[in-house]
Amino acid sequence: MKVWHISDTHMNHGLLTIPDGIDMVIHSGDATNWKDPYRNESELRAFIDWFATLQIPHKIFVPGNHDTSLEKGLIGRDLIEHRKIHLLINEEISIGGLRIWGSPFTPRYGDWSYMRDRGTINRLWDTIPEGLDILITHGPPYGVLDATYNHHNKVELVGCSALRKRLVKVPPRYMLFGHIHSTDDIRNAGTRTVSGLPTVFSNGSCCDDGRMGTVTSHGNILEV
Repeated sequence: MKVWHISDTHMNHGLLTIPDGIDMVIHSGDATNWKDPYRNESELRAFIDWFATLQIPHKIFVPGNHDTSLEKGLIGRDLIEHRKIHLLINEEISIGGLRIWGSPFTPRYGDWSYMRDRGTINRLWDTIPEGLDILITHGPPYGVLDATYNHHNKVELVGCSALRKRLVKVPPRYMLFGHIHSTDDIRNAGTRTVSGLPTVFSNGSCCDDGRMGTVTSHGNILEV
């Protein structure tokens, strides 16, 4: 199955080049921008309208920390799934024989949606099942396509270490995420493997920090 993975489109979805011959599209969160859920609602509705019209048989959406109107209940699951989009919030689905599990949660940073404290988020990751073909989370595991500049302008790895530990125990075939964008001199968008793990990792972020009004990556295509 040919999978198109995109993430962190931040209302630039209309600028994406849509590839041909795709069987499944997966968006791993941050379709929107506004923190205020009432302003965010119209953005998320516009994204859902676009996502639903893609001529791709299977569509999955795992929200991110920016998708506040969904967490606050201004947009419900019924509206999304009525458009034939699978919404995954700490749950598993099977499509074409593939086992897929998704979660929008990331370690707490600021006051956004779908966040848990780093000291307790392992309880959520412990529910990730074994034998997955595709694991989707909004944020990356520690040390994998997660480099960025901190407030002191130093490069820091900001992925979730508890998630990395869980992957060692129950490695999926593919892991898809976003959340951490690229910068002018750090490329997080793309795919990679890690020594000691059988998983193919994909950061589908479509924008760069400091260039939020444009598309700098058109996502990743995976043969699953």
